[in-house]
This record gives sequence, structure tokens and C-alpha cells, in this order.
Amino acid sequence: MAKQRLSVVVTRRLPEEVETRLSELFDVRLRDDDTPMDRSDLAEALKTADVLVPTVTDEIDSALISQAGDRLKLIANYGAGVDHIDVATARQRGVLVSNTPGVLTDDTADMTMALLLAVLRRIPEGLHVMQSDAWDGWAPTAYLGGRVAGRRLGILGMGRIGQAVARRASAFGMQVHYHNRRRLRPEIEQALEATYWESLDQMVARMDVISINCPATPSTFHLMNARRLKLMKPEAVIVNTSRGEVLDEAALTRMLRAGEIAGAGLDVYERGTHVNPRLRELPNVVLLPHMGSATREGRIEMGEKVIINIKTFDDGHRPPDQVVPAML
Repeated sequence: MAKQRLSVVVTRRLPEEVETRLSELFDVRLRDDDTPMDRSDLAEALKTADVLVPTVTDEIDSALISQAGDRLKLIANYGAGVDHIDVATARQRGVLVSNTPGVLTDDTADMTMALLLAVLRRIPEGLHVMQSDAWDGWAPTAYLGGRVAGRRLGILGMGRIGQAVARRASAFGMQVHYHNRRRLRPEIEQALEATYWESLDQMVARMDVISINCPATPSTFHLMNARRLKLMKPEAVIVNTSRGEVLDEAALTRMLRAGEIAGAGLDVYERGTHVNPRLRELPNVVLLPHMGSATREGRIEMGEKVIINIKTFDDGHRPPDQVVPAML
């Protein structure tokens, strides 16, 4: 007798290759358009599916998970971050949670460097001048930015992405410093030529560039708060490709407007798509629409990880990328 296929609900449109493979392996329900499910649709999916495949735009909180049906056994997140999923409640309900770590490391590190370069070298200002046909020609003092080589880069969070940023920054001639929950092993630290700071305050006060590369957890909420932002040198800049909640966006905006911080490059925001309008007005701020992982290769690899996690679970084994509260 043929085994009944798992019922899988996918909350957003995924790359065609991923959707096709999911359809071949499982009884899958796909989205017709690329809009987020509303809360009632998510609740219905949790009641009727064996597996839910959500994304970062889906808030799977305790109240929703408490409504889940007996069938739900796995939340296979399409993405590495799981701060939008109440993992502890899922575990209490006997629901496993998996994610897709590792596949977006290089893409996000590339975007971190792109934002760093864009802010320091004033690239958006140059683009605006050219696109508005306002360029009068070269001038010795026009659009002067700052040299990247020789600057001190302070990396907040030295996991996979932080280390990838460190390697790229070293290639640009930057001096790499970092703060992390745990100090790296000496051989890794030596290979990265990175200086460890136990005190985040002391590191922040001495850096030319701060790069936020830590996950969003209760302990990292507003880790870069108003007090720490005030420790930064007035000529320093900050880049965030991690999670918006790590950075106090209101305090950052006030300080940028006051000239207390030289610039910022942001790919993520504290209130999701609701970006502080005052940030948009500043010429020394580069804003991107959460593009850090936006490569075709990366998104397909994310989907492949989701499929492996579901298939492994379907075969009676622990998903290779299972998330447990102790990891958060």
C-alpha cells in the first residue's frame, strides 16, 4: 500500500524549481500570488497541514501555534532566522521547527560590504546626480567619501556571516575587530586577523565602521541602543544586514540628523516594512529592501534545505536543521 503523502502548506511564492520539487514529493498547497498570508489563513494552514513552510514575513506566535491541529508536526522555515516563530511553544506542542542555515552566508556578507562601500564612498549620491542629469564634470572636491583601507571594522556577531564579512573586509585592507557571545577559537581568530573585545561598549567607541551580524533574540533586542550609539565616533558609520530589532532605529535617526553619526547602511528595519520616513530624507543613509539574501542561487539553496528537512522528517528521522530553544 502506498504511503500517504505529507500535506505541506507554503505561505509565499518560492522559486519555480523549489515549488516543482515540493509538488513532486508532497501534497503541497502553493500560493497563487506573492503576498503574505493573513492571520486567518495562517491559522487555517496550521490546523490542516502536516508541515508549514513559512517565511520571515509570517508571525507564527504562541497564539497561532496553540490553534494548530493534531496533524501539524513540522514548521520548516524558509530562512535562517526564526525569531518570527515561537519555538518554545512549538516544542511544547510536539511540533518540530527547522531552518535553512549556512546557504545565505556569502550573499549577506557581500551585501554588507556593498552597503559599507556605498555609504563610505557616497555611491547613491553619485547615482542620483547622474540619473538626474545634473553632473557638471569632475572637480577635485566633489563627492569626497572616505577610504575603506585602514579603517577599523567592528563586527557585532561573529558567526558564519560575521566571519565571512571579516574575510572580505581584510581583503579591502580593513582592521577587523569583533564582539561575540563567545570568543572564537585562537586558530580562527588568527586566520581572520581579528581582535576580540569582551566589552561591546569599548569596541563601539573605537571603531570607524560597525557591522551588525548577530541574530535577533531577547538578549540582542536594541543591543545597539541610544546609549551605545552615542559611544560611536561622529565620523563612524553603521551597517545592519541582520535584524532591525537589534538597532534602536529612532535613536539612530535622531543622531544621524544631528550629525552625531556620519552615516548608515540598512537592509533591515525595526518595524519591518514601516521605515522611519526621516531616514529616507538623509543623503548619508543607504536603504535597501531586505536584499541581503536576494540571489537566485541562495533562494534555490534555501528551498533545497527546506525539502531535505521535510523529506528527512517524512522518512522518520530528525531534520538535519532542527532548531531547539537552546540554540536561540
